[in-house]
Amino acid sequence: MASSSAAVRQYFLITGNYWAFTLTDGALRMLVVLHFHQLGYSPLQVALLFLFYELFGVITNLVGGWLGARIGLNRTMNLGLALQVVALAMLTVPAAALAVPWVMAAQALSGVAKDLNKMSAKSSIKLLVPGDQGSALYRWIAALTGSKNALKGVGFFLGGALLTALGFRAALAGMALALVAVWLASVALLQRDLGKAKNKPKFRDLFSKSRAVNVLSAARLFLFGARDVWFVVALPVFLATALHWSDWAVGAFLACWVIGYGAVQSVAPYFTGRRSGHPPDGAHAFAWASALAAAPAAMAVLLGFAVDATAVLVVGLAVFGVLFAVNSSLHSYLIVSYASEDGVSLDVGFYYMANALGRLLGTVLSGAVFQAGGLVPCLWIAAALVALAAAISLALPKHPPSALVPIGGGAHDG
Repeated sequence: MASSSAAVRQYFLITGNYWAFTLTDGALRMLVVLHFHQLGYSPLQVALLFLFYELFGVITNLVGGWLGARIGLNRTMNLGLALQVVALAMLTVPAAALAVPWVMAAQALSGVAKDLNKMSAKSSIKLLVPGDQGSALYRWIAALTGSKNALKGVGFFLGGALLTALGFRAALAGMALALVAVWLASVALLQRDLGKAKNKPKFRDLFSKSRAVNVLSAARLFLFGARDVWFVVALPVFLATALHWSDWAVGAFLACWVIGYGAVQSVAPYFTGRRSGHPPDGAHAFAWASALAAAPAAMAVLLGFAVDATAVLVVGLAVFGVLFAVNSSLHSYLIVSYASEDGVSLDVGFYYMANALGRLLGTVLSGAVFQAGGLVPCLWIAAALVALAAAISLALPKHPPSALVPIGGGAHDG
């Protein structure tokens, strides 16, 4: 990569594009959760506002991977930016026009936009890193994923702060204008035909034929369901209602968590594989998921014994964040490693379809379970879902002794 200045420039352009989008995505989520909670929506109703966001993300990842392989990842990435501008603009209508179907439609567009942008960015990296540099691929994927999540945390903070300072409509209008400028730069500078497959995939090729990709996708579904079942709706509403935190405080706290989570993701290669000197494999995915399952279970036990909720959530979220970040970064590396290079977006798109299904499952459960029983049942469900992800990870490929590749080496890691 160091010797290929063109590839490096494209990497930074893709990363900057992804960063800008992520800022608006994080801010939009926090704006919608807090604004509609203030309007008197129940936790389940707030969760349902994101139903189409997650549902259309599932569809987008499945079809978007096929589309990226046919028309190029530059076009799918720019399309994602344009759709996010439209989604933001739709929510700037007068308050009287913000009916639930209208908000859900705007969220649907935002879901399509987010997953087009993410699928394009993650797929592009495999094409910019030489195929025999498995360890370099892990580091670049970790850097992209970690920085994106750190920026999403900044977006959470930005959303809470903008809601307090400017109000709902002005905040959205400002973000839309900023994203238009990013879109224009991306259209002008992003490499044309990036990621377009040599052999045009047929529509029936949407579903992955790789056992490794299918197993990893199933594990990813439960991993992200476990996060969102308590983090998306239950946690911010609990902080605002049970602990009486202000909108600004809720946004800042969740922002700090996601920023820290992203920072850990960026350095995940130093936690996984360094001791053995080899890139991670399915055994690492199982071990780290098993460790993660204990975190929400411990938090649920402590809250059940009436231990101070603020202390439990602050400490518990820190532990959960570190472990979840390593798990997520491992998965992000493994999917790009497993994916076929010609039409890489097909496999990556299928995998992120499972990711979006997990978010959809977690989002709906987050509102419904929290409304029915509070935060503790959400945590128990999170622990169970992570345990399922760990069990599924047992079926992921392990490095045979003859295929092991040093972390600093250059042979293909398979």
